[in-house]
Amino acid sequence: MSDLSANPQPGPEAPNAPATRSFWLRAKKAAARVQDWFAIQPFAIKAFVIAAMVLIPVTTTYSFALLQKQAEIAEQVKIMGAGEMPDAAAAINARLPIVFGTGSLVGFLEQNPADRITVIYKPLMWNISERIVVVESQGKQYAWYPSDMETKIFSERAVNSPWGGKLTFVPRADLDKQSIDVLERLDQRFGNARPQSEKDGWKAGVSGVLSATLTLGLIGFLFFQLKGQFKSLKFLEPTQVHGSIDDLVGMDDIKEEVFQIKDQYQRRQEYADYGISKPFNVMFSGPAGTGKTKLASYLAKELGLPILFHSAANLETGFVAGGSNTLSRIVGMAKRRKRCIVFLDEAQDLFMKRGGHRKFDDDTQNMLLAILDGVRTKSEAEIIWIVASNFNSEQMQMDEAMLRRFQMKVDFRLPNKEERLAIVEYYLAQRADKVMPDLDLAHLVEVTEGRSPADLETIVNQAGISAVQVGAMIDGDTLMKAAERVLVGNVNSNTTKERERDRRIIAIHEWGHFLVDFDAERKVANNDWDKIAQDLKTLKISLKANPRNNALGFVFHKQGANLLKTKSDIEHDVRVLLGGMANEELFFGEEGTTNGAHNDITRVTKLLHHAVAEMGMYRKTRLNFGALSESGKNLDEETRGIMEQQSERLYGETKAVLARMKPLTEHLAGKLMEKGEMSLKEALFEIRSFEAACYEFSNRAGLAQANH
Repeated sequence: MSDLSANPQPGPEAPNAPATRSFWLRAKKAAARVQDWFAIQPFAIKAFVIAAMVLIPVTTTYSFALLQKQAEIAEQVKIMGAGEMPDAAAAINARLPIVFGTGSLVGFLEQNPADRITVIYKPLMWNISERIVVVESQGKQYAWYPSDMETKIFSERAVNSPWGGKLTFVPRADLDKQSIDVLERLDQRFGNARPQSEKDGWKAGVSGVLSATLTLGLIGFLFFQLKGQFKSLKFLEPTQVHGSIDDLVGMDDIKEEVFQIKDQYQRRQEYADYGISKPFNVMFSGPAGTGKTKLASYLAKELGLPILFHSAANLETGFVAGGSNTLSRIVGMAKRRKRCIVFLDEAQDLFMKRGGHRKFDDDTQNMLLAILDGVRTKSEAEIIWIVASNFNSEQMQMDEAMLRRFQMKVDFRLPNKEERLAIVEYYLAQRADKVMPDLDLAHLVEVTEGRSPADLETIVNQAGISAVQVGAMIDGDTLMKAAERVLVGNVNSNTTKERERDRRIIAIHEWGHFLVDFDAERKVANNDWDKIAQDLKTLKISLKANPRNNALGFVFHKQGANLLKTKSDIEHDVRVLLGGMANEELFFGEEGTTNGAHNDITRVTKLLHHAVAEMGMYRKTRLNFGALSESGKNLDEETRGIMEQQSERLYGETKAVLARMKPLTEHLAGKLMEKGEMSLKEALFEIRSFEAACYEFSNRAGLAQANH
């Protein structure tokens, strides 16, 4: 405070300090980008740029020197031009012979009397001119093309010499036709005798144009080159990364792995004393949207290192050496910076076994293998390579050579229930003043089972968009509608709005799925309706079309909580999938089934193949015969027979369940066609109301006692 009080008026440079720092920061970034670009260019491009940079000052200096010299000559001609202008006819006397003068012009004038001295000039450029001196002496005319030096001497002597008063100047354009004809003959005969300033005139112009062309060409070339580099290859400085590693909620176990990388990098000398000197190659693997890219950027910020992001999918250019050349350029940029992070995303194709596919894929993989092995050298020891992928080791085989290159492997996973709640609360806290207080997020957390943090962020953002559009706060209903929009997709009722037949078929089909699931859960819950509502995966049944999967109706359901599937679970999933077609057959006959069950049948086929061919279910021995074929999908006759047998059995059981509930299906289909869509709560209410009405009718008709 005392310092501020003593000097209340800041210096004149103070307001400009931030602007100056900003300018130098931008200049530093631009210089770094130019150096990055230059480092990754082939020799021919480097030679071209260096040659252009050398030629620009050379041609500029040469042009400037010539123009300066020409300006001096022009000034001398200007001084000489102070005399009076004769008539055009008097410029050259046509009655006297004219010859080309020999020797020095000044020497001739000093030794011979001059009756008249005429300087005929023609402007060539803005500061130089062509001149011809015609001296009339002793009945003859003598013509000279004085050199630059001679013109200088001539102009200096003219001031004090007696012949100086006889000087006259005539523009060539003012000459009469006869005089112009004489000069043209002189030009043809004595063309090589022109002054040096005239000869150098075109050189100065060409040199200036060349210098300007090279400058503009080099600037344009670098602009487009750097613009392309900016899109594909660009290092981000740590200060450009927003947020911190603490922003990754619900990833404590994964962040601990990253902290190990940080510790090993910062204390690498201590680790080396224990013989741990492997290169910093790290593999991030896991489902999409789990934070791999964010974690890499936050690690760069923690370590204070620049980071380059590049998609490995862009390495597959479709021609030999395309991907390997790009990798070479990335290595060149990384070596120049020495301490940095290179992040390759979407690299699952690079992890697959080499051989048997396209040549350029193998080239790229071999190049990456060499790079990951080569960072053991001292000059590259501080480069961290992070390769991220959605690679699924259960479905794809990884190249063993690639696997051995990685010092550390971090496996990302989908968040559990508690972590999903923490993630949603974190994103809602960022807009807390627009969120209703005391929100119950339990239902949303249940719905988003098996969803990634990126999906949860999108749901909260979509809820915010919807709230802004209606001018309201974010509440539970807004979040659920946003979840449906994100997880199911955009739906519309116009596709089947005027098609009653299609709407009825869709309603019967969708209720078939729901009622098979409901019947099984009801038995497990022993008619406990609260438990049924909690355990049923269905959240909404709708007649609105879903363009995402080309469905004319959909069932919005949550993911199952069980990670392991029993044989009973698989059979239940098959029955639920077959429920739609089974209900269509019950109501419209076998000829009335539609192609709306195509997706259901495909999923049933995959489930049964997994159970029979891969898990050995329904066989005498538990063997995975699918592993014996390259594709894993080739069917032998026994597998096909078992799959068909089990499919028919489960389909028959599904039809039997739905046949008992045909009146209920008719009732629910009517309600669904009336409302367009129904929530789980509404569906359970209609079922209980229907059963209560049937029970009351039976009592009144005496059917209940008779049955009893």
